[in-house]
Amino acid sequence: MTPTGAVPSPSDPSPGYTGPCLPPPFTLSARTAKPGGTVTLTASDSTCHPRYGQNAQIEVSIMDSNMVEIFHGLGPMSDDGGFTFELAVPGTAEPGTATVMAWPHNLDWCDDTGVNNRINGVGAPGQDPGLELVDCINPAKPLQIEP
Repeated sequence: MTPTGAVPSPSDPSPGYTGPCLPPPFTLSARTAKPGGTVTLTASDSTCHPRYGQNAQIEVSIMDSNMVEIFHGLGPMSDDGGFTFELAVPGTAEPGTATVMAWPHNLDWCDDTGVNNRINGVGAPGQDPGLELVDCINPAKPLQIEP
């Protein structure tokens, strides 16, 4: 039985289930940047109401062309996943194609079904041996770092 107010899982054919509720896609204000420059990440609120919480945060990372993390930070995010994040490209960033990733911070569970198990009353991995952790979706965008 699905708790009152929770989003049913795909295996739960409860009335009102409309399918997966994944984080909204984000965009970059520019496809290129120089070391020390700024790029803005934005995402509109999701229409499926994922309920990330009153103090939700977006987690942002930049991986350089060698897949070495050169930036990691947090910023505010709405309960429905919308955010604006001013990303300062590190001054030490090497030229090449970097990868910018953004995902909801500190979720209790992550899977590709789009079901926020935290609101379904399911604990974090390791707390329920009946749950199996699967591949997490890490939304990513390329960013060309120019010399």
